[in-house]
Amino acid sequence: MENQLIWKDEFNTGIKVIDDEHRRLFQIINKLFVLKAEETKSKRACQEGIKYFKSHALKHFEDEEKYMELIGYEEIKMHKRLHKDFRENLLPALEKELLREEYSPAAVEHFLSVCVGWLIGHTLTEDMAIADGKISKWKDLLPEEEVTAMKEVILELLKNMFQLKAQVISNAYDGEKFGQGVYYRLVYGREQDDKKWEILLVFEDSILINTVGKLMGIKSDKLDIMLLNAVRYTACQFVRRVMNHYPSIHSYDMTEENLLTYEQFHEIFEKKKPQISLLFSTNAGYFSYCVFASQLLENSFWVPLDASNAMVEVEKYLLEKEKNTKKKILIVDDSLTIRQRVRQLLSEDYDVSEVSSGVSAIRSITLNRPDLILLDYEMPICDGVHVLEMLHSEKEFADIPIIFLTCKDDKESVKKVLSLKADGYLLKYLNPMDVKKRIDDFFMRKKINS
Repeated sequence: MENQLIWKDEFNTGIKVIDDEHRRLFQIINKLFVLKAEETKSKRACQEGIKYFKSHALKHFEDEEKYMELIGYEEIKMHKRLHKDFRENLLPALEKELLREEYSPAAVEHFLSVCVGWLIGHTLTEDMAIADGKISKWKDLLPEEEVTAMKEVILELLKNMFQLKAQVISNAYDGEKFGQGVYYRLVYGREQDDKKWEILLVFEDSILINTVGKLMGIKSDKLDIMLLNAVRYTACQFVRRVMNHYPSIHSYDMTEENLLTYEQFHEIFEKKKPQISLLFSTNAGYFSYCVFASQLLENSFWVPLDASNAMVEVEKYLLEKEKNTKKKILIVDDSLTIRQRVRQLLSEDYDVSEVSSGVSAIRSITLNRPDLILLDYEMPICDGVHVLEMLHSEKEFADIPIIFLTCKDDKESVKKVLSLKADGYLLKYLNPMDVKKRIDDFFMRKKINS
């Protein structure tokens, strides 16, 4: 059976004109899934199908905006902005890729995966907010022109200060983990009022080693105290140069700096959304620049750095990073109960992350390569087989071990799973200790054979 978008009750907003259009977009996506899978269909058929999807999506945006105007929806400006980003940034980028790759199966696959993820996410958050009269989850974003200007400034600085070729790959980075990274927090304020800017910078380790590290003549592929201290001061200069482009804030003084663990960093995103949240891909790794311009989080538990403790705290930070060398496991399952159960079972000995869909899995794997994927065999939209095929088709990911999670243990089902060239399968109803033992044994065998 081909991959299909399945309409669920949770997608219903209760507004007929919006729900009908969403169903129609689902149907078009499903037709494209079929066209992609049928080798006898011409490239022309996929081109026309994608053109039809784009036309219908843009018409839906227009109709939805008219409806919001009709009911006087307070967040219409933000909703229009999200539509515009999809229309003017995401779609054109996907279309360029399709043309460049001549509508190859992989390019069509990427187009469908991104559109599916966007459609479901937008339906369940922004469109649902229209029906409920709720506030958009991105309500605090700064004006679009300011975000665009800041992107241009940061891209130019990355080029000039670090000789990094970079591109923006997300205007709404949501704190996902990408590889081994340094999480750096800077707070700026002024005496005459309580307004503060909180800046969070995330550097993949490889960026720091290949930029600041090379300038210092460091040949190691690991961070050390001297390099991280150099990074702190370079990062402060970087942020200051960004702020100098904004007259309203360039007079703010730095009041606090901290090195955060990923958990501390992610807690900020759990509590509130940033006003600017950008993720960049560079020729040396990933970089993120996030701004929280509203009131700072209360009861922070990270240690402020100053002249008296910086050396000690930086050393402690690096020691903690060094200790965090647990094998990384990604759980992919549409059941929250299963994900939580497996995470609780493995998190003491492994670095465990989780996602709820095949589409999210591809994004997570790209940002943070795991050592093992526990993959639900039966998922809607993009099932486990589909994810495995996509990973095996990419040279960069083809060697990531995959163990299927399944509820079926009949002879025919087991035979089908084993024929897919996965690294094994686990029955979801196994005793928890048996599951843990099998994961431990898997990594033990790999260590012995390596």
